[in-house]
Amino acid sequence: MSRARLIAVSARLFAKGGFEATSMRDIAGRSGMLAGSMYYHFPSKNDLIAAVYEAGVAEIGAAVDEALEKARGPWPRLEAGCVAHLEALLADSAHAAVMTADLSRLEGRLKRRLVTLRDGYEKRFVELVEALPLPAATDRSLWRLQLLGALNWTPTWYRPGGDRTPSEIARAMVVALR
Repeated sequence: MSRARLIAVSARLFAKGGFEATSMRDIAGRSGMLAGSMYYHFPSKNDLIAAVYEAGVAEIGAAVDEALEKARGPWPRLEAGCVAHLEALLADSAHAAVMTADLSRLEGRLKRRLVTLRDGYEKRFVELVEALPLPAATDRSLWRLQLLGALNWTPTWYRPGGDRTPSEIARAMVVALR
């Protein structure tokens, strides 16, 4: 089994049962391999969790970067980034669940590792919000966190085929904050 396939299977299982409740034995069984064989690819469960999280960050980051290349101006760039972010989150529910998981219960070293990955991704949004012509008294950090929080909560209530597409939802969120 390839490392990429192992990451994909793990993402689905982590999304379904959470990091803590999913064992290496569960992942091995679903992957059709012996639990000990997984350690060839990942020395520990924490390393596997980090690889799954990193894959999700890379996937969503690439989508946002591509969208930003085509957009000009501060508001259109923010909108493009939000649309790409939400479309990527909703396109792959396993990565969405992993990317938006509560990290507070994780072991300290793993939590710091994942927060560093998340912060690296969110740097895009720090720069996008810094470029906006917002009122001087606006706390840009809280404004950004409010926007990302709303976007990241969407997978919990969104239903495909509903009244609005992911891009319409993202645009509406930006308009509401503007």
